[in-house]
Amino acid sequence: MKTPTENFPLILASKSPRRRYLLEQAGLKFSVIPSHIDETKIPLSSPEIYVRILSEAKAGSVSQKYPDKWVIGADTIVLANGEILGKPQSKNDAWTMLKQLSGQTHQVLTGYAVVCKAKNRKISDTVKTDVLFKHLTDEEIQWYIQTKEPFGKAGSYAIQGIGSFLVKSIRGSYTNVVGLPVCEVIEFLIKEKIIHIKAQT
Repeated sequence: MKTPTENFPLILASKSPRRRYLLEQAGLKFSVIPSHIDETKIPLSSPEIYVRILSEAKAGSVSQKYPDKWVIGADTIVLANGEILGKPQSKNDAWTMLKQLSGQTHQVLTGYAVVCKAKNRKISDTVKTDVLFKHLTDEEIQWYIQTKEPFGKAGSYAIQGIGSFLVKSIRGSYTNVVGLPVCEVIEFLIKEKIIHIKAQT
């Protein structure tokens, strides 16, 4: 396990390269220490509540080991007509999901939590973004599956990758679809003076 750099007050409790990229793009310095919670033990509830509780569990797990650090946890799901679309287990899974999303608006929900055990501080919430897919031909779906990008992605696509061609429009946070609502997270970090901004004079 990686030890947090002492000068970095932040830990990202996720191995997601997309979340890491988003925080790096925002100019943040942080350590990456994935949580290893058993997600099957998180009680099922409404999708909005479920992803928030899951993000709290991830951040809380790492915060137990590093109580003086601020830990960011997150979990993202794709919701289509009330059905949660997970990560495809096969080409057939990916085909079915992409066919279901074709020409339709679905929701991407990301629960996020920022926790510091020593300060007894925690914020958590769920952010929702509506995503409209273009009408996909069978040839487009087959070609996209062959790129292998759908695998390991909730809903079988990556908006920040080749999958950008699938998306006709979005309503809400783009970074939320990638995997972390950066605006909300940064806003909290500034409010708590975890990160500091200062205009040049």
